[in-house]
Amino acid sequence: MNEPEMRRDEMRPDNGQVARQQPDPARHNGRRPTAAADRPVLPAEPHPPAVPDRPGDVWDQRIAGGLAFLRRRLAGDYEVDEFGFDPELTEAVFHPLLRRLYRDWFRTEVTGLENVPTDGAGLVVGNHSGTVALDALILSTALHHEHPARRYLRLLGADLVFRMPVVSEIARKTGGTMACNPDAERLLRGGELVGVFPEGFKGIGKLYAERYKLQRFGRGGFVSAALRTGTPIIPVAIVGGEEIYPMLADIKPLARLLKLPYFPVTPTFPWLGPLGMVPLPSKWLIEFCPPIPTAHLVDSADDPLVVFNLADQVRETIQQTLHELLERRPDPFGP
Repeated sequence: MNEPEMRRDEMRPDNGQVARQQPDPARHNGRRPTAAADRPVLPAEPHPPAVPDRPGDVWDQRIAGGLAFLRRRLAGDYEVDEFGFDPELTEAVFHPLLRRLYRDWFRTEVTGLENVPTDGAGLVVGNHSGTVALDALILSTALHHEHPARRYLRLLGADLVFRMPVVSEIARKTGGTMACNPDAERLLRGGELVGVFPEGFKGIGKLYAERYKLQRFGRGGFVSAALRTGTPIIPVAIVGGEEIYPMLADIKPLARLLKLPYFPVTPTFPWLGPLGMVPLPSKWLIEFCPPIPTAHLVDSADDPLVVFNLADQVRETIQQTLHELLERRPDPFGP
């Protein structure tokens, strides 16, 4: 047997198996290695809490609601009243857009909402201004957005509004109707909240130099409608509309050519073209005054003296409230 083989034999134990290398205690700093069974059992790390089931993201809900809305519209599954008012379309499309103007652009503050009835009929009478009748839209938005009963305001509009192809459809869908006594009385007898601006085009078409000076209230037709139905009259004063499109001049020949009540010249229109139609961000204040009862004057609906005196009372109430609001708002474009 040669020498290498002998050396390999010497390294074998008696049983002929190769000896295994034993661990060196020096590697453990002189301590005996701990057996696996002797090692302390550490507590298991807690599992992360399960994420609870949550409803879909807010945008998922909006998309689902929008698709359901479109499906109902395409299927004709919605209701309108005899005047063409579409509450669902008004609530889903028009009021969200108007609320942006009402809350963010005009920073509107509303007071006196306790004077507006929670249910039943009421005739809301306001001052008109602004070259474009945004005050009527902002007033209706304020009532629906701020009033506890979220009431809709059924606006009475001039004939011109309902002769314009697109505007007339929007006016009908949002609850508007012709400014005539038969329609007004039908709405009031139905328990609706009706809005009227007796100044008409004289109010929204006046020059900026005459701002917040109420014009003549016409023949008092709104008073007759309230008297015949025994409906309380709620005066409302609106400050802020005069500054959105300050009318510096009225080009009457051009207005007659276009069959318009006036053709305004403002600091931005017509100089800036379509951009001139963007309203200036004035600060708005709206105050609802205490209602004027009419139930005791039902038999005097055709008495011109009673009608005139009541119309004058409403006008004076609004004018006085306008002065008070202007004192509270010294800066037209303040916060």
